[in-house]
Amino acid sequence: MRMLKIVVLLVLVVVAVLFPLQISPDDTTTTVAVFALMFAAWATAWNTFSGYTGYIALGHAAFFGSGAYALAIMCQRWHVGLSDVSLLGLIIPADYAPFLLVPVAGLIAALIAVPVGWIALHTRRHTFIVVTIAIFFIFQLLAENNIGSLTGGTAGLEFHNPSWIYPFFNFPFYYAMLIILVLALLVSWWVRHSKYGLGLLAIRDDEDRALGLGVKTGPSKLVAYVISALFAGMLGGVWGYFLGSVFPQSAYDPLNDITLALMAFMGGLGTLSGPIIGALIIEWARQNFESLPFIQNAQNPSGYYLIIYGALFLIVVLLLPEGIVPTARKWWMRWRSRQQSASGSDTPGQAEALAVGQAGSGEGGNG
Repeated sequence: MRMLKIVVLLVLVVVAVLFPLQISPDDTTTTVAVFALMFAAWATAWNTFSGYTGYIALGHAAFFGSGAYALAIMCQRWHVGLSDVSLLGLIIPADYAPFLLVPVAGLIAALIAVPVGWIALHTRRHTFIVVTIAIFFIFQLLAENNIGSLTGGTAGLEFHNPSWIYPFFNFPFYYAMLIILVLALLVSWWVRHSKYGLGLLAIRDDEDRALGLGVKTGPSKLVAYVISALFAGMLGGVWGYFLGSVFPQSAYDPLNDITLALMAFMGGLGTLSGPIIGALIIEWARQNFESLPFIQNAQNPSGYYLIIYGALFLIVVLLLPEGIVPTARKWWMRWRSRQQSASGSDTPGQAEALAVGQAGSGEGGNG
């Protein structure tokens, strides 16, 4: 099974790398792929905090928007993207120069997350959810009111348009999103399989007991919160450059927070592959929903999206309460146990108990 996972992973990496070049290079498909990778990376980063700690954050778009604005402000103030840049003896073309500042945008979002997380993480459960929503709307209002003459208010900020033409225009953004996704997945994997990650899972199961066992719950939660904000900020910067402009309504979009939670819950909260699977399914479905006549002609399309997302949440909760990945794993374990019991290696009762135990201790279990 381990060799099979490695082979599947390598195949997926090769497909992802070749997708815009050989498999489907048309601009419409690659545009959808850019957004799919963005949400996959964002959901993975969000899951690193919410999935492992059990704290459901519904204000993560604040860091996404902060990263987008940070990159736009730096590009405007420093005239990045207008001329070539020399870095370590290498000449970086002007159109690629803004990508050099994407990690800086992520760091700015992470720095913002330190005081925000310190305040929000003094609460728990439903109170934490409400606090994160309130913080999100504070950021949106600040951007709309042109705080410190930085954000441009409702007029937003503009990027310098790169000279690339379609279909190549999407390629740099596609690979930038892919790199961030790989980094987010590696960090998520490290967190889950580290001693630090065990502490986060202990917090998710019983925070008071984890505190009594010596887990530094406060700093542990804050570090995970900042890590997830770091990736959200980087994704926001790439997203802003891809669209060419940043506005408060789109950078700080509450629908993005709902979408993130839905993606993680659908794929499997607290798993490695679950948020990615959920992101790919939801983004594909969203693109198809946008082509429906009643949504295209609607005066308020977001209202339909809220209805659709609410319906999907109900379906996931009722039919797949643990998500796709944990449910599929449990079904697989039960099928294997039945095959073993049929061959006489175990009694039916022992096989069923073994299957449930293995499913609970796997990728989608409680750690």
